Amino acid sequence: MVEKLKLIFGPSALLLLTKLGNFLAEQGIKSYVVGGFVRDTLLGRDTADIDIAVTADALEIAPKVATALGGKYVPLDRINKVGRVILVNRGEPSTGGQWNLDFSTVKGTIEQDLARRDFTIDAMAVDLSQLGKGYTDVPLVDPFNGGNDLRQGAIRIVTETVFESDAARLLRAVRLAAELGFSIDKETDALIHRQSYLITNVAGERVREELLRLLAVPQAGQLLPYLDELGLITAVIPELAQAKGVEQPKEHFWNVFDHSLKTVMAADFLLRQGAWEYAASEEVLAAAPWSIELAQHFALEVSSGSTRRLLLKLAAFLHDVAKPQTKAIDTQGRMRFLGHAQAGAVITATILERLRFSAKEIKLVETMVRHHLRPGQMGQNEFPSHKAIYRYFRDTGEAGIDILFLSLADHLATRGPQLSLAHWREHTKVADYILTQRFEQEALIIPPKLVDGHDLIDIFGMSPGPKIGEFLEQVREAQATGELATREEALFYIRERLLSKAV
Repeated sequence: MVEKLKLIFGPSALLLLTKLGNFLAEQGIKSYVVGGFVRDTLLGRDTADIDIAVTADALEIAPKVATALGGKYVPLDRINKVGRVILVNRGEPSTGGQWNLDFSTVKGTIEQDLARRDFTIDAMAVDLSQLGKGYTDVPLVDPFNGGNDLRQGAIRIVTETVFESDAARLLRAVRLAAELGFSIDKETDALIHRQSYLITNVAGERVREELLRLLAVPQAGQLLPYLDELGLITAVIPELAQAKGVEQPKEHFWNVFDHSLKTVMAADFLLRQGAWEYAASEEVLAAAPWSIELAQHFALEVSSGSTRRLLLKLAAFLHDVAKPQTKAIDTQGRMRFLGHAQAGAVITATILERLRFSAKEIKLVETMVRHHLRPGQMGQNEFPSHKAIYRYFRDTGEAGIDILFLSLADHLATRGPQLSLAHWREHTKVADYILTQRFEQEALIIPPKLVDGHDLIDIFGMSPGPKIGEFLEQVREAQATGELATREEALFYIRERLLSKAV
């Protein structure tokens, strides 16, 4: 909660906005800073994104601003006339080295323009022409009492038609509340409940963006029950509706749907971004693998807006999506979900394609879902062999490390408060051993090439075809187990197998 609001721009931002205001004033154009930049400035939060509303065609003005200030112009929305200017910013490192100025056209008066915005805390503006008169006392255009809602820590809609105008705001309301530590007021909450179905009309790209930003919030897993209560989860991913109330075997503490939500919470916990309120959390976390290398791995960007950390949480959310369809009772009366990982991978790919995730993102999450049971199958009673580890990383590729953490999160979300610390430590020891082999013995996972297809054709007279690939894979696997180390040994190995097949 904000006790006192004070509009103080940083030196770099003030200099930029003053230059911009003077330039636009010379053109006879009225201009305002609006939306999130005003909100964040009042809250004392750093941001590199500045929304500028101008009383002219923004698509004509933005290129001129880019030229005048030495920036780059990018048209964002030709229909609604929104253009971006990207400027280098060396003065305030918190902005990531650049400013993003998004220009839009004021429709009517500034008050009328603000009335078309989403939430009151985003419906405030500052007249750029006022900056030269003392930036600590700049008048705030605040027709909907957004400043008061900032003090109260409330997310409140501007008008009843907010979500009808743009249904992506349904997700944005929850995301903003989580990012700012605010609450959604009762009337807005009720309206989201009633209109959650509208999210199905939003373009997949925009849903993807909001979903990733929600997953990026620390302790994102704790947001999911609220999203479900609002009706947004099954509106965005209707495939998950079937999982609600689906019972599981006795070793599972929660049903399929609730288990999926808890798996995201567990992933947050293992990634050191959230809490786990079940069992002895300090001992549980102490046993789990972690290192600087792992932190760097999960921070890696996969595609625009996504990292390995976020996609692991997405895979945790979807890993059991096919359990309802694959549930069966065997002849001994045991509950089974045979093939749910493979079927779930197919469903996951369909969901992510619909939400316009990139091919790289889809492949990574699909692979995690497909192989999420694999680590548990590898480490039964003893550490896996070098051959088993080789085959694991061969089959899982770039997702191998991520799947180990998905498996650990799955374990926590299976047992919940009934977790056995002894069994947990066994699981984490196996995961840690596999990770050690991955980081310390890279050559076992990706061994140097000793022979290639040309050797098999030129030396052994083999014909091009799938048999060559099979032999080369056998050689790579033998390297992983330490059976082969040199080219001569590899050639002898192939010769022996060709002779044995000829006999």
